[in-house]
Amino acid sequence: MQPINLQLASYSDLFMLIAALVYAAAFVLFALDMANSSKTIRALEAELAADTALEPQAQLVGAGAGTPASPGASTTGTAGTITGGASGSGAGPELVDEDMDYLGTTRRPVANVAVALMVIGVALHAFAVIARGLAAHRVPWGNMYEFCTTGALLVAAVYLLFLIRKDIRFLGTFVTGLVVIMMCAATIGFPTPLAHLQPALQSPWIVIHVSIAVLASALFTLTFSMSVLQLLQHRREARIRTGGPARPAFLRLVPSALSLENWSYRINAVGFVMWTFTLIAGAIWAEQAWGRYWGWDTKEVWTFVIWVIYAGYLHARATRGWTGERAAWLSIIGFAALVFNFTIVNTYFPGLHSYAGIPE
Repeated sequence: MQPINLQLASYSDLFMLIAALVYAAAFVLFALDMANSSKTIRALEAELAADTALEPQAQLVGAGAGTPASPGASTTGTAGTITGGASGSGAGPELVDEDMDYLGTTRRPVANVAVALMVIGVALHAFAVIARGLAAHRVPWGNMYEFCTTGALLVAAVYLLFLIRKDIRFLGTFVTGLVVIMMCAATIGFPTPLAHLQPALQSPWIVIHVSIAVLASALFTLTFSMSVLQLLQHRREARIRTGGPARPAFLRLVPSALSLENWSYRINAVGFVMWTFTLIAGAIWAEQAWGRYWGWDTKEVWTFVIWVIYAGYLHARATRGWTGERAAWLSIIGFAALVFNFTIVNTYFPGLHSYAGIPE
């Protein structure tokens, strides 16, 4: 067994701390962007109003060129269509469509700087995780500290990957907040000196089983954030329908509750497939390590409980019509069970899966 590279391990700890500070700075900037949402909303409304005013002029120019408008044709164009919805209740025009695309090109410099900081943080964080693995000559997820830091890295990385396709800066405050919490939990709650793996963990299955579990957990973390926002947006929309105030203002920059629910459902479906694979791979690994596929160990039971919750969520929404707040709460309960399994079960429930690695 090769000796641990202590110098590389110290670099890993240093870059992990720097990455956590960068994430914290990104969180502050995302929060500032949320606090300044009124300014962004006014800019988007002005842009949409200008587009609406220009649309009839463009149609008149076209008619003068020999393309008359048909009788009864609408002259409001796309901008006129999108200003419906909640505008009749004093909420103003819709600013985000159902596909989570903003209806305007107004820049958000504070949010953009926050995204840039997240990119830097992910690069530093990735170096720290890889350096820890190279220092110990193994995969860097052999205890709770490593699982948590690797999970935080994947949460941030998956968020940035989604950001390439969809403008989900509205999730930035929630995602960076959760990443900072995970980093603090790892460094303060689960500090673990770098060491070699226990014999039962020295198996190729740790690469397959744990890596998929971490990625599934990252997806469930994103859907948890979306479900929380869905609940807030659902209640705001309900107030608007009854003529109440359209608050809080930052939710104008967030897609509708239905759009959030649909995207959360899609991502949860992918995460559920990964968690199913995690459960199966864990059973195969257990047979190789202990000679049985299932032993009702506490960790095994809670992994199955999480699977049942998300299976119930997918089934209830797809076939039983559990939409809206009920679907969001099921998603949140599933994530709560995931957190309970990782923290409480790993720490306080003895069993064959007691690999927290926390010093006594």
